[in-house]
Amino acid sequence: HLADDVVMVTAVGDIMLGRGLGKRLQTGEDPYPFAAVEHFLTRADVSLGNLESALGSGGQPEDKGYTFLAPPEAAETLNAAGFDVLSLANNHALDYGPQTLLEAMAILEAQDIKTVGAGADISQALQPVKLEISNISVAILAFVDVPIEFRGFDTRSWRAGESAIGVAWADPVLMRDAIERSGVSADIVIVLLHSGYEYLSAPSPPQQAAARLAIDSGADLVIGHHAHVLQGVEHYGDGVIVYGLGNFAFEDGGVIESGLMNIWLDTEKVRSLEFIPLIIAPDGQPTPADPGQSENIRLNYYSLSRTLAP
Repeated sequence: HLADDVVMVTAVGDIMLGRGLGKRLQTGEDPYPFAAVEHFLTRADVSLGNLESALGSGGQPEDKGYTFLAPPEAAETLNAAGFDVLSLANNHALDYGPQTLLEAMAILEAQDIKTVGAGADISQALQPVKLEISNISVAILAFVDVPIEFRGFDTRSWRAGESAIGVAWADPVLMRDAIERSGVSADIVIVLLHSGYEYLSAPSPPQQAAARLAIDSGADLVIGHHAHVLQGVEHYGDGVIVYGLGNFAFEDGGVIESGLMNIWLDTEKVRSLEFIPLIIAPDGQPTPADPGQSENIRLNYYSLSRTLAP
């Protein structure tokens, strides 16, 4: 490999194109939520995010606290924004049942967006997305491990099985095995991890254990989701863990501070990171933060990361 072979990855947080954003995509009224940020996504070699909803034409909502459904039109929008790979290993992928999950995978695939972390069975859910960029081979995996919800729903019930549609659960043995196998044929292994507690800016002990296990098993980079708030970056072992990037597109009236991360990797490791502060508008659209907001978000982000330093 040439010394200057580098892959640029842009990672964002939770993408939820249901609710008002979804309605506007369907009606064609102001249909494009990513106008203010797409230039960040399209210049990367690989843009990654977490699809925090079911996607498709419907089905029955599951009996749980929150169910999210993005319309089929959302797939085209995600493609236009520059997304290459989306994680489905989360606690919303089967909100409208297993058949809608398979529908989402097919609709996204038709838009040239690869999905990871879920499938028709466990072997598909554990299948890495493999990419070849600038003479560097990249493998991307995704796993979920979240606590039981306040109304009693347990995402673990969605685990993919030998012949069961579902998600890749972050079981330590499965994770280690899948990451080690991916590392055999890939220069870089990236793991997307949906884990921890919502609205807590400190990673939970199980979340930290799962992320570190991924690095110990050979992953170079772990990108976390689920908290809906920013969580810091940890340099651990030979890898980097980005614990949480908040929401990316999400109409929920929650925390508006967010960010995206540009990451440059070569065949050996993560070379550099660049954090770009974002604000989530009341309608759920991501926008670049203004200079004053930017400074505050950055300072907060650095202090969150400092608390993770050894």
